[in-house]
Amino acid sequence: MKTAKPSYLTQNDWELLNKKYKNMHRIIRKLKKNYPVQYLIGNVNFYGYEIIVNKNVLIPRFETETLVEKTIEYIKKYELTNTNVLDIGTGSGCIPIALKKEIPTLNITSIDKSKKALKIARKNINKNKVNINLINENIFKYKPLNKYGVLISNPPYLSVDEKIDKQCKFEPKSALFAKHNGLIFYEHIIKSSKKYMCEKSILAFEIGYLQGKYLKKLAKEYYPNAKITIEKDLANKDRYLFIINE
Repeated sequence: MKTAKPSYLTQNDWELLNKKYKNMHRIIRKLKKNYPVQYLIGNVNFYGYEIIVNKNVLIPRFETETLVEKTIEYIKKYELTNTNVLDIGTGSGCIPIALKKEIPTLNITSIDKSKKALKIARKNINKNKVNINLINENIFKYKPLNKYGVLISNPPYLSVDEKIDKQCKFEPKSALFAKHNGLIFYEHIIKSSKKYMCEKSILAFEIGYLQGKYLKKLAKEYYPNAKITIEKDLANKDRYLFIINE
């Protein structure tokens, strides 16, 4: 007897799952427990590129596509298309892959402390036929040897006691939660980046929607002459921090 499609699944996702799995009853049981459909399918579309995902990496969100879109606009506006880029906490590699595909002249280095995440990032880099330098390193210990014209990061930014969607509980906790009310990565990156950013540079971050005011103040402290903006996502929430040194 053929299994009926649950109402909460799109027809496309249902067809992909049917193509991949024989026992759809088992898959539906998983979905009822809020297991992410993206992990079951095994990939997502991010900025028009197919990205492999599994339980070792965060599922790319629409908000992060907008981070990439805005960053590309700034890179072109400030003529930084030939610069070195540092991508911090790469996860699946979706951000650097989209940047490299859209602006092939960028020289991108991506770091992540998770070897399992980097394994997926490497698969995605190969799948999308781009050249990105991957480094297995903890950002709190990493000492860049190059100077960078662009820094981009979507770090963990949820406070450890923050409530999350039911589906998120299956995603890696280290990619979601951060100490100091979710601010520790921003604090470290903004403070330490002065040593390795070029005089003309862009720092681009995805942030928690309540963190903008504090982070703008922090950025002003370390980059007093920069143009600092907090920009909104499609839901009109504060979601991006840009520090632009002209």
